[in-house]
Amino acid sequence: MSRIGKRPVEVPANVKVAISGQEVSLEGPKGRLSFTYRPEVKVVWDEEQRAIVCTVDPSDEQNRVAKALWGTTRSILDNMVRGVTEGYEKKLEIVGVGWNANVSGQTLELNLGFAAPVRLPIPQGVTVTTNKQEITIQGADKQAVGQFAAVVRSQRPPEPYNGKGIKYADEVIRRKQGKQFGS
Repeated sequence: MSRIGKRPVEVPANVKVAISGQEVSLEGPKGRLSFTYRPEVKVVWDEEQRAIVCTVDPSDEQNRVAKALWGTTRSILDNMVRGVTEGYEKKLEIVGVGWNANVSGQTLELNLGFAAPVRLPIPQGVTVTTNKQEITIQGADKQAVGQFAAVVRSQRPPEPYNGKGIKYADEVIRRKQGKQFGS
Protein backbone atom coordinates (compact mmCIF):
# COMPACT_ATOMS: atom_id res chain seq x y z
CA MET A 1 0.00 0.00 0.00
CA SER A 2 1.17 3.50 -0.75
CA ARG A 3 1.80 5.49 2.41
CA ILE A 4 1.90 8.70 0.42
CA GLY A 5 -1.30 7.91 -1.50
CA LYS A 6 -3.28 7.23 1.69
CA ARG A 7 -2.94 10.79 2.99
CA PRO A 8 -5.53 13.28 1.73
CA VAL A 9 -4.35 16.52 0.12
CA GLU A 10 -5.52 19.41 2.29
CA VAL A 11 -6.77 22.38 0.30
CA PRO A 12 -6.80 25.93 1.78
CA ALA A 13 -10.00 27.96 1.69
CA ASN A 14 -8.72 30.35 -0.99
CA VAL A 15 -8.28 27.57 -3.59
CA LYS A 16 -11.11 26.49 -5.90
CA VAL A 17 -11.22 22.83 -6.92
CA ALA A 18 -13.06 21.43 -9.95
CA ILE A 19 -13.04 17.77 -11.02
CA SER A 20 -14.57 16.89 -14.37
CA GLY A 21 -14.00 13.45 -15.86
CA GLN A 22 -10.34 12.66 -15.27
CA GLU A 23 -9.18 16.25 -15.00
CA VAL A 24 -8.54 18.18 -11.79
CA SER A 25 -8.40 21.99 -12.00
CA LEU A 26 -7.14 24.20 -9.19
CA GLU A 27 -7.35 27.97 -9.06
CA GLY A 28 -5.68 30.05 -6.38
CA PRO A 29 -4.00 33.40 -5.80
CA LYS A 30 -0.82 32.46 -7.73
CA GLY A 31 -2.52 31.01 -10.81
CA ARG A 32 -4.53 28.21 -12.34
CA LEU A 33 -3.32 24.62 -12.91
CA SER A 34 -4.94 21.49 -14.28
CA PHE A 35 -3.91 17.84 -14.32
CA THR A 36 -5.32 14.80 -16.13
CA TYR A 37 -4.90 11.68 -14.02
CA ARG A 38 -4.77 8.05 -15.14
CA PRO A 39 -7.86 5.78 -14.99
CA GLU A 40 -6.20 3.39 -12.51
CA VAL A 41 -6.55 6.08 -9.83
CA LYS A 42 -9.75 7.73 -8.65
CA VAL A 43 -9.69 11.30 -7.33
CA VAL A 44 -12.55 12.57 -5.15
CA TRP A 45 -13.12 16.09 -3.81
CA ASP A 46 -14.38 16.06 -0.21
CA GLU A 47 -16.12 19.41 0.36
CA GLU A 48 -16.61 18.94 4.13
CA GLN A 49 -12.96 18.28 4.97
CA ARG A 50 -11.64 20.52 2.15
CA ALA A 51 -9.40 17.71 0.96
CA ILE A 52 -8.70 15.81 -2.25
CA VAL A 53 -8.67 12.04 -1.70
CA CYS A 54 -6.91 9.62 -4.07
CA THR A 55 -7.99 5.98 -4.07
CA VAL A 56 -7.20 2.81 -6.01
CA ASP A 57 -9.79 0.28 -7.09
CA PRO A 58 -9.45 -2.79 -4.78
CA SER A 59 -9.17 -5.10 -7.80
CA ASP A 60 -6.14 -3.09 -8.97
CA GLU A 61 -4.56 -2.94 -5.52
CA GLN A 62 -2.07 -5.68 -6.35
CA ASN A 63 -1.15 -4.04 -9.64
CA ARG A 64 2.28 -2.38 -9.28
CA VAL A 65 1.51 0.29 -11.85
CA ALA A 66 -1.70 1.28 -10.06
CA LYS A 67 0.11 1.53 -6.72
CA ALA A 68 2.87 3.64 -8.23
CA LEU A 69 0.38 5.94 -9.94
CA TRP A 70 -1.57 6.29 -6.70
CA GLY A 71 1.32 7.89 -4.81
CA THR A 72 2.48 9.86 -7.84
CA THR A 73 -0.98 11.32 -8.43
CA ARG A 74 -1.27 12.37 -4.81
CA SER A 75 2.16 14.04 -4.91
CA ILE A 76 1.33 15.90 -8.12
CA LEU A 77 -1.94 17.18 -6.64
CA ASP A 78 -0.12 18.27 -3.47
CA ASN A 79 2.46 20.14 -5.57
CA MET A 80 -0.35 21.81 -7.51
CA VAL A 81 -2.04 23.01 -4.30
CA ARG A 82 1.27 24.41 -3.05
CA GLY A 83 1.93 26.00 -6.44
CA VAL A 84 -1.36 27.91 -6.64
CA THR A 85 -1.06 29.11 -3.02
CA GLU A 86 2.67 29.81 -2.48
CA GLY A 87 4.32 29.30 -5.88
CA TYR A 88 7.74 27.88 -6.68
CA GLU A 89 11.06 29.64 -7.13
CA LYS A 90 14.50 28.68 -8.44
CA LYS A 91 17.54 30.94 -8.18
CA LEU A 92 20.51 30.66 -10.51
CA GLU A 93 23.88 32.39 -10.33
CA ILE A 94 26.14 33.26 -13.25
CA VAL A 95 29.84 32.99 -12.40
CA GLY A 96 32.18 34.57 -14.95
CA VAL A 97 33.71 37.94 -15.73
CA GLY A 98 31.45 39.95 -18.02
CA TRP A 99 28.73 37.29 -18.09
CA ASN A 100 25.20 38.48 -17.33
CA ALA A 101 21.50 38.02 -18.06
CA ASN A 102 18.72 40.37 -19.14
CA VAL A 103 14.98 39.96 -19.68
CA SER A 104 13.46 41.67 -22.70
CA GLY A 105 9.75 40.95 -23.20
CA GLN A 106 9.22 37.19 -23.11
CA THR A 107 12.88 36.42 -23.87
CA LEU A 108 15.80 35.76 -21.53
CA GLU A 109 19.07 36.97 -23.03
CA LEU A 110 22.26 35.42 -21.66
CA ASN A 111 25.73 36.83 -22.36
CA LEU A 112 27.97 33.87 -21.54
CA GLY A 113 31.19 34.51 -23.43
CA PHE A 114 29.95 33.16 -26.75
CA ALA A 115 30.19 35.18 -29.98
CA ALA A 116 26.46 35.97 -29.83
CA PRO A 117 24.08 36.18 -26.85
CA VAL A 118 21.90 33.14 -26.11
CA ARG A 119 18.18 33.96 -26.31
CA LEU A 120 15.67 31.68 -24.60
CA PRO A 121 11.87 32.12 -24.83
CA ILE A 122 10.26 32.27 -21.39
CA PRO A 123 7.45 29.68 -21.07
CA GLN A 124 3.85 30.60 -20.34
CA GLY A 125 3.12 30.91 -16.60
CA VAL A 126 6.77 31.47 -15.65
CA THR A 127 8.20 34.85 -14.63
CA VAL A 128 11.91 35.62 -14.76
CA THR A 129 13.72 38.47 -13.04
CA THR A 130 17.41 39.23 -13.34
CA ASN A 131 19.93 41.23 -11.36
CA LYS A 132 23.12 41.20 -13.45
CA GLN A 133 24.50 37.79 -12.43
CA GLU A 134 21.45 36.40 -10.62
CA ILE A 135 18.40 34.87 -12.27
CA THR A 136 15.17 34.22 -10.34
CA ILE A 137 12.57 31.95 -11.97
CA GLN A 138 9.08 31.90 -10.39
CA GLY A 139 5.77 30.28 -11.21
CA ALA A 140 2.88 28.15 -9.99
CA ASP A 141 3.84 25.01 -11.93
CA LYS A 142 6.72 23.17 -10.25
CA GLN A 143 7.57 21.23 -13.40
CA ALA A 144 7.69 24.32 -15.65
CA VAL A 145 9.87 26.28 -13.21
CA GLY A 146 12.30 23.39 -12.74
CA GLN A 147 12.47 22.60 -16.46
CA PHE A 148 13.19 26.19 -17.47
CA ALA A 149 15.85 26.47 -14.75
CA ALA A 150 17.48 23.29 -16.10
CA VAL A 151 17.39 24.67 -19.68
CA VAL A 152 19.04 27.92 -18.56
CA ARG A 153 21.70 26.03 -16.57
CA SER A 154 22.43 23.73 -19.54
CA GLN A 155 23.52 26.71 -21.68
CA ARG A 156 26.79 26.91 -19.72
CA PRO A 157 27.04 24.34 -16.89
CA PRO A 158 29.65 25.10 -14.23
CA GLU A 159 33.07 23.67 -14.92
CA PRO A 160 35.15 22.16 -12.10
CA TYR A 161 38.48 23.99 -12.60
CA ASN A 162 37.56 27.68 -12.42
CA GLY A 163 33.93 27.30 -11.34
CA LYS A 164 32.70 29.41 -14.27
CA GLY A 165 29.20 28.80 -15.59
CA ILE A 166 25.54 28.91 -14.50
CA LYS A 167 24.76 27.14 -11.25
CA TYR A 168 21.83 26.86 -8.85
CA ALA A 169 22.17 29.19 -5.86
CA ASP A 170 22.35 26.30 -3.39
CA GLU A 171 24.56 24.09 -5.59
CA VAL A 172 28.10 23.30 -4.49
CA ILE A 173 30.62 22.82 -7.28
CA ARG A 174 33.33 20.28 -6.51
CA ARG A 175 36.54 21.92 -7.58
CA LYS A 176 39.42 20.03 -9.15
CA GLN A 177 43.06 20.86 -8.83
CA GLY A 178 44.75 21.87 -12.07
CA LYS A 179 47.97 20.41 -13.40
CA GLN A 180 51.11 21.20 -11.46
CA PHE A 181 54.24 22.07 -13.35
CA GLY A 182 57.79 21.59 -12.14
CA SER A 183 59.12 19.10 -9.72
